[in-house]
Amino acid sequence: MVLNVPIQILREGARAPEYMTEHAAGMDMYAALEKPMTLAPGERRLVPTGIAMAIPVGYEGQVRPRSGLALKKGISLVNSPGTIDADYRGEIGVIVINQGQEAVTFQHGDRIAQMVIAPVPQVTLKVVDSLDETTRNAGGFGHTGVESA
Repeated sequence: MVLNVPIQILREGARAPEYMTEHAAGMDMYAALEKPMTLAPGERRLVPTGIAMAIPVGYEGQVRPRSGLALKKGISLVNSPGTIDADYRGEIGVIVINQGQEAVTFQHGDRIAQMVIAPVPQVTLKVVDSLDETTRNAGGFGHTGVESA
């Protein structure tokens, strides 16, 4: 299935996200920087992409970390995945964090994240007095695989 998504390039030299392999789920996103940006260990910053998109109603853009940056440099995203709503038309920014032990410098055009366009249903919530029972019920936060004493 191919979904057409309008994109606007907001500044000279900015690049549209692109798939790097034929069957990639995510499109690589690029930094649109006027000058290099250095992140110290533990620091987080908003990296501009220089693009805006018109994601169709019923879909969202999910912004996710790039596995290579995470493994090699400790770069991740603070809100992962970040969500780009169908009605947002501003510049897309990526909130990166340096979880590594050394400073990392981004240059204009560096690949900083990946974006997956995914369907999201709108739901209607109905308040009820109780929920149906399941084997799990309210168990959470690591309860599976741990035997009770």
